[in-house]
Amino acid sequence: MLLHTGKKNANYFYRLILSMIIYIKKFFAVYFSWVLVFMMQKPLFMLCHFGLYKSCNAIDWFGVILHGLPLDLALAAYLTALPALILIATVWTSSRALHIIVRIYFGIAATIVATAFVVNIALYGFWGIPLDTTPLFYFLSSPTNALASVSLWFVLGGAVAIIVCTFLIYRILLMAWKIGGKGTPKRVLCTALITILTASLFIPIRGGFTTSTTNTGKVYYSEHMPLNHAAVNPLFSFMEAFAHEEDFTAQYRFMDDKRATELFNEMIEHKPDTLNDSLFTTRRPNIVFVVLESFSVKLMQTRENGVKVTHCIDSLAHEGIYFDNFYANSFRTDRGLVAILSGYPAQPTMSIMKYPHKTEHIPSICSILKQKGYRSKYYYGGDADFCNMRSYLVSSGFGSIVSETDFPISTRRSKWGAPDHVVFDRVLNDFKRCKSKVPTFTVVQTLSSHEPFDVPCNRFRTQSLNAFAYTDSCLGRFVDTFRTLPQWKNTLIVIVPDHLGAYPEKLSYYQLSRYHIPLIFTGGAIRRTRTVHTIGSQQDIAATLLGQLGIDHRKMIFSKNMLNPHAPHFAFFAVPDAFGMVTEDNQLIYDNSSSKVKLNTGKCPGQNLERSKAYLQKLYDDIDKR
Repeated sequence: MLLHTGKKNANYFYRLILSMIIYIKKFFAVYFSWVLVFMMQKPLFMLCHFGLYKSCNAIDWFGVILHGLPLDLALAAYLTALPALILIATVWTSSRALHIIVRIYFGIAATIVATAFVVNIALYGFWGIPLDTTPLFYFLSSPTNALASVSLWFVLGGAVAIIVCTFLIYRILLMAWKIGGKGTPKRVLCTALITILTASLFIPIRGGFTTSTTNTGKVYYSEHMPLNHAAVNPLFSFMEAFAHEEDFTAQYRFMDDKRATELFNEMIEHKPDTLNDSLFTTRRPNIVFVVLESFSVKLMQTRENGVKVTHCIDSLAHEGIYFDNFYANSFRTDRGLVAILSGYPAQPTMSIMKYPHKTEHIPSICSILKQKGYRSKYYYGGDADFCNMRSYLVSSGFGSIVSETDFPISTRRSKWGAPDHVVFDRVLNDFKRCKSKVPTFTVVQTLSSHEPFDVPCNRFRTQSLNAFAYTDSCLGRFVDTFRTLPQWKNTLIVIVPDHLGAYPEKLSYYQLSRYHIPLIFTGGAIRRTRTVHTIGSQQDIAATLLGQLGIDHRKMIFSKNMLNPHAPHFAFFAVPDAFGMVTEDNQLIYDNSSSKVKLNTGKCPGQNLERSKAYLQKLYDDIDKR
C-alpha cells in the first residue's frame, strides 16, 4: 500500500514538473528567439557597411554583439511581455483564438523589427547615425521629397528585404512558440510561475539593478564610432528617440530670427585673443579636471566652531588662479558636464546628453586635445551609463573610461559606487605607473558629496557638511600626493563643481547664490597665482583653457575666453523652465512658465532680458541642427 502511494506521489510530482517545464520552455524560447534575432542583426549590419569595418578583427565583431546585449535584452523583454500574458491564458483554456492572436502579434512584431533593421541599414550610409525618428518625420512631412534622393530600385530592394526579414523572424518566433509541446497544466501553480517570469522581464527592461536605466548610450564602448552604431539596436534607438521627441525649433520663440541673431552675435567671441602671456609654464601641460559633486562658493566660506568645512579647496584657490565670479550652468550633473567639457550651455527643459545622435556632433575639449596628441582618460566611481553619460564621453573622444565596475566590489561601499578616496587613489596609482611622455587629459568626477552623504566623516553637525568635508580632504590628499610625482611640474589641475547642491540648504532657483561656484586652476604648470574677477560660467572653461594653450576654439561658439578682453563676459544658466544671465550691470532670472522676471538687480535693470531670451532661442536652434 505504501509502495503504491509512493508511486502515485512520484507520478504526481513528475507530471507537475513536466507541466511546468513545458511553459517555462515556451516562455524562454520566445524571449531568447528575440535576443537571437537582434544579435544576428549586428554582423549583418556590419557586412552591409563592410567598408567601415574591413579593418576590424574578430574581437571587434564579437565585441559589437557583446556590448549591444543590454539593448537587445531590454527590447526582447518588451516584445515577450504580450506572449507571456497569452501563455498564462493558455493555462486556463485551449481556445484556438489565443493561438491566432499570437500569430497575428508575431507577424506585426516581426514586420516592425524587420522594417527598423532594413531602414537602419539603408539610411546609415546617408546619415551615419543609428535609426531615430527623423526619417519618420521627413516621410510624414512629404513622402515624395523623402524618397526623392533614392531610386525606385532602392525602394523596391528595401521592400523585398523587409518582406524576407519579416518572414524569417516570423518563422523563428513560431518555432519558439511550438517548443515544449502540450501538457495538462496545474493551473494555479503554472499561472503563478509564468506570472513571476513575466514580472522578471522588468529587470532587463530597466537594465539590471544599477542606478541607471537602459538607454542607447549604454552600448557605446569604442573610439571607432561605427562600432558603437553597429551595437545599437535600431528599434530601441527609434523608440527612445520617439519617447524623447521634441521639436526644438518650436521652443522658446521670443522674437523673430533676425533680431535673435543680431543679439546673439553680440554675445559670442568673434576675435580670439592673441596669446602673449600664458598662465602656464609649458606649451602642452598634462591637464587634470576634478569635477566636484555639488560644491559651492558658500561652502568655502563656511566654518563650524572655527573649523573650515573645505579648508583644502580654499587653500588651493590661494595657491593658483581663482575665478571668483564664476557660475554653474545648471542644477544637474548631466547638464554641467556638457557645459564643462564641451563649452555647451545647459537647457531648461531637456538635457542634450540624452541625445547621442546630437552629442556626437558637439566639439569637446577632449576631441580637440586629441588632435594635438593628447591621450585621455575619465574616472568616475559610479555608473557611467547614467543619463547616457558613456555615449557622451565616448563621442567626446575619451580613450578610456574607468567607472564603478572597474573597482573591486569590496570598495563600492556607497549607494552611488566607489567613494572618492578610492577613485583618487586609482588615479594616483595610474599616474605613478605611467612612463609615457605623451601629454594627458584626465577627468576625475567625484560622487561622495551626493545624497545620501554616506561618508566616513563625523566632524560637523549635518551629514551633508561631513560629506563635503570628506571629499575636500580626499582632494587635498590627492593634490599633496601628486606634488611628489615627477608629472607635477608639467601638470595643470582644473577644479570645478558640476553644480551647486545641498548647501546652502533650501535655495530656490531664483536666487543668484544658487549658481555661484568656484573655478580654480592650480598645479605645477601654473606660472603665477592671481584672482580673476571676470564674470563667466562653466561653458567658458573650454575657450579659456584652449585659449591659454594657443589652440583654436572657434567651433565652440557658445564658449568665451574669460581672459580675452575683447570677448563679451557674462554668465548664462538654465534650470527647469527658467533661465538667467549675469553681467556687471544686470543680474536677471526669468521664469518662462509664468512669463515673469524673478530677479532683476544691478545698475541697468532689465538689460539682460531680451539678450537672455535671444541667447536661449539661438541655443535651441543650434540643438535642432546638431
